[in-house]
Amino acid sequence: MQISDIDLGTGLTRAMVLSEADVIGDITADAFRNDPFNLWLFGNFPAISALFHAQARRIYVPNGFSYRSGKEGACMWMLPDQHANFGLTDYAVISWSTLIRSGPRAVVRAIKTGTAMDAQHPEFPHAYLFSIGVRPSAQGKGLGRKLIQPMLDACDRAGVRAYLENSNPANTGFYNSCGFEQFGEPIHPEPESPPLVPMLREPRALA
Repeated sequence: MQISDIDLGTGLTRAMVLSEADVIGDITADAFRNDPFNLWLFGNFPAISALFHAQARRIYVPNGFSYRSGKEGACMWMLPDQHANFGLTDYAVISWSTLIRSGPRAVVRAIKTGTAMDAQHPEFPHAYLFSIGVRPSAQGKGLGRKLIQPMLDACDRAGVRAYLENSNPANTGFYNSCGFEQFGEPIHPEPESPPLVPMLREPRALA
């Protein structure tokens, strides 16, 4: 099952080359700097920033479908026919970066988080929204909806589900308004961790 008809419209630009990865990483890190789950996981902004830069550069720009609105908002998706191609070198780079910025406990938390996310990740074809972020200075202006809607429209046209893990309860209402509903139990890699809530969106029938 493929999504081949994606119209980003005006104002959104797909990241097609690795030089775009740093811009995607900058935007996303800024958007997630106060995210409760990521703060629990890493403990500081430099480590959060390093993760999103690595994910953009090593996975979602070269292998996925990433795009941005200027330097204010960005999305990183993996489509049903795309593959992360995330190898041992990538794991080593991210683990080392986490170790030097946050210490060994953060590496353990990251491993537990990845394992828990993989265990609940759906096996059926879907578009996976790894991240959608709007810089704090640009929030509250409708940019989040502008970013997410083109891909949701493409999912509807292709009859494809969309899936994400919500790391911030403050965003639940936004995701619900886009058609996402909780899918299974919240993920708690450790008992004291904030919830990471799986959410699924069924494709909507076209008028």
